[in-house]
Amino acid sequence: MSAPPVLPDIVQRAFDVCRQAGYVAFCRNETGRLLATLAATRGGTMAEFGTGCGVGTAWLRSGVRNGARILTAELDESLAGAASKIFDDDHKVEVLAADWNVLREHGPFSLLFLDSGSPSEVGVDAVIDLVEPGGIVVLDDFAPCESWPPITYGRVDTLREQWLTDDRFTAVEVMVAADASAVIATRR
Repeated sequence: MSAPPVLPDIVQRAFDVCRQAGYVAFCRNETGRLLATLAATRGGTMAEFGTGCGVGTAWLRSGVRNGARILTAELDESLAGAASKIFDDDHKVEVLAADWNVLREHGPFSLLFLDSGSPSEVGVDAVIDLVEPGGIVVLDDFAPCESWPPITYGRVDTLREQWLTDDRFTAVEVMVAADASAVIATRR
């Protein structure tokens, strides 16, 4: 996949904070470029579950246009504190040291970014009320799968299947790298 090797300044700052914090579980650059592209199409408020040290949020911020803002929640207070440093002087980003459920008080969102997880936590029913009609959900950290139903680790990937078949969303799985894919879903 081709992409410029130079990272946006805000993303480079996020990587620097991650290194200082010893944190290595962050949004891949391929997914980040997708997030920046989608963020550039959104207004209103965007959100992220599981900020970590803020790399995904930084990618979203690099694409923000039209006065949009980003709200992101991280349960681990030390990681939330590290992420907050990246956006100290940025009125368009707010980092909350809290469980993602706190975002329910601030939605619905024009774009919602979250990692794949268990269907009870990030399935359609758990997330739908957080996304405005026409809003986009991006779920990352999937391994590409060419079969149907989708199989992961020898089992049907019920989360991916749920997102790709729910009538309340129009969804597609997109490969972002040879070993990584994301599901992008737009609420009808």
